[in-house]
Amino acid sequence: MYPEFTIIPRYQLDDSIPWLEGVDPVGNYWLSVNGDRAVQVTLEGVKADSFEEFKEVIRQFRNLKSGESMSLGTGEIICINDNCYAYASEVNEAPVWHLFDQESLDSLLMTAHPDWQCSNKDVELGRHQLEAAWKQPLLS
Repeated sequence: MYPEFTIIPRYQLDDSIPWLEGVDPVGNYWLSVNGDRAVQVTLEGVKADSFEEFKEVIRQFRNLKSGESMSLGTGEIICINDNCYAYASEVNEAPVWHLFDQESLDSLLMTAHPDWQCSNKDVELGRHQLEAAWKQPLLS
């Protein structure tokens, strides 16, 4: 039994509720679940080392058909239909799918471009993730 189940909305660029907190220096996407800044998740992004790799990532995404998926780091993007894509995650130890329209997910994937640089405010997101990693117990 899961302690809490969170319904994830379909994220769109023109949403009235701000959901994108930023994209950190390594390309991770920071989202506020249901627009709630107290419940944030980090979805692994992708960083291409060359323009050719970047084009391949974008082509692969844009060519997804319903039921097909593509790996994105350790995550996976699943095409639900022509304009709905899922990115699996966990929120409060419950498995959820973050749903995106094509335009929103395409915009996030553009950060894979080798020349892309995050904004100064989003550098703090990367620092936050590093600090959290230092607080994790060592594996024995």
